[in-house]
Amino acid sequence: MNMNSVTGMTRHEADMQHLLISLRLPDGHWAGDTTRENHHVAVRIEEHMPLPGGRGSAQGTINGEGVKRFKTSLEEHPGIESITYYGDESDSVGIGLTIAKGGGGFVRPLIKAEVVPQTPFEIRDGWVEWEFSTDHEHVINLVKGLKKSGLPHRIHSLSKESAPRLLTVRQREIFDLAVKNGYYEVPRRATLTELAKQAGISKSTMCEIIHLIEKQIVSEFAESVRRQSPKQ
Repeated sequence: MNMNSVTGMTRHEADMQHLLISLRLPDGHWAGDTTRENHHVAVRIEEHMPLPGGRGSAQGTINGEGVKRFKTSLEEHPGIESITYYGDESDSVGIGLTIAKGGGGFVRPLIKAEVVPQTPFEIRDGWVEWEFSTDHEHVINLVKGLKKSGLPHRIHSLSKESAPRLLTVRQREIFDLAVKNGYYEVPRRATLTELAKQAGISKSTMCEIIHLIEKQIVSEFAESVRRQSPKQ
């Protein structure tokens, strides 16, 4: 590899930006429609892939109260061709979807800007939270496209840091709720059941979110704790 190639790669890496946005999915989008109809359910997409003819596929999980009703909404939505369920429980189920042409995937501003969000991402109440790591030009094209589209959206952060944020927007909301209500105090002033009721989600979903929050924080600061807390 010559020096010009190395220089070009370094320049590209320096130009990478990290963008976090929330966007209201348009009417007709399978995930937007079904989560608006079922406010206490969240869809977490783990994998997605385009298929021939403008169709698509997605795999993920459904979590929250009213999973049975949500499944009915999915099965009745015209944008869904087929569904496979995995590990069906009362408040959580894995899904594999084939999405019909026009049934909803990535909105037009993303397609025109030629950017793809990182996985996993979550949809709740018709809003999706997407993270992107791309260059400045693609970020500008995406932001301009979103403004031109008229789709309601919020830009949470834009930085040149390539590392993802510690917590998602939803996890930060739950973290703030737990701290505010004294969940981490000794003795605790709030239970998981009470937090779940305030957040409008099931206890098991709240437990899962709290577990993910704690896992992220422990992983991030474990070495610092060890350095500052020697065994002897």
